[in-house]
Parts: sequence; C-alpha cells; structure tokens
Amino acid sequence: MTALLFDFDIVLAKAQKYCAYQERCQWELEKKFRDWQVDEDIRDEVLAELIMQNFINEERFAGQFASGKFRIKQWGKQKIKIELKKRQISAYSINKALEAIDDEEYRVTLQSLIAKKSINIQAKNDFEKTQKTAQYLYSKGYENELIWEMLHKIENE
Repeated sequence: MTALLFDFDIVLAKAQKYCAYQERCQWELEKKFRDWQVDEDIRDEVLAELIMQNFINEERFAGQFASGKFRIKQWGKQKIKIELKKRQISAYSINKALEAIDDEEYRVTLQSLIAKKSINIQAKNDFEKTQKTAQYLYSKGYENELIWEMLHKIENE
C-alpha cells in the first residue's frame, strides 16, 4: 500500500520541478497529484501556491500549447480547441491562444499539408483523391470551410 504524501514542502518542491520542466495546466497537475496520492488538503494549498508563484498560468499554457501543436504537429484550430477543452482551459484563454496563430501562416501550413498529402494518396480518380485529402485535413483539425476553399483554389489553378 502506498502512503499518501502529507508534507506540503515535499509536494510543493516536487510540483515545482514538474512544472518547471514543461508548461503545465491545472488539470495536468491535479492528475499528477492523484498519481502521487497527495492528500486533498495539501493539493489545494500547493496548487494555490503554484498559481501565486506563476508556475501555473492558464493563459500562458494555452498560448504555448496552441503554438506548439500548430507549428510542430501542424494541428488545425479545431483539434487544438478540443484538446484545450479536455484540459479544462477557459473559453477566454482558448480564444486568445487561437487568435495568436497567424492567419497567413495557418493558410500556408494548410496548403503545404494539401500538397504533401495529395502526392502520397492512392486514389482511383481526382474526386476520391480530393475526398481523402479533405478527410485527412479534417482529422488534423482544420475547418471544413477552409479545407474546401483551399482545395477548390488549388483545383482551379
């Protein structure tokens, strides 16, 4: 049987180290507290202290999460929004993070994904190829309207 962690200073130090390694949100930290079996009273105290010390900042987390997932994994705004909601980030912070993504860069990334995907798709005809490309982009979290706008633009070039 694992003992509960009751010492505030030990839990705080461990949580600070966890948060310093990578940007974290409150939801991730609460999950980690459950894994560590931290006493509920200490959880709340440590969480409050981490917020006060700015180890936890929802807006900063949302901004870095959105930026990273877009630039590194090339996720669309819809997928980023869903993942941030899963982490219980406020609508305000989510919207602010998504607004920070440059529209021109977003469109260029989408064009690039279309170009890469259409080279690799095996399809019987152009219609099927377009459908498969659209499905792939939708799964990456891009907006349906934008996907079809870009696909039609490329077809008409």
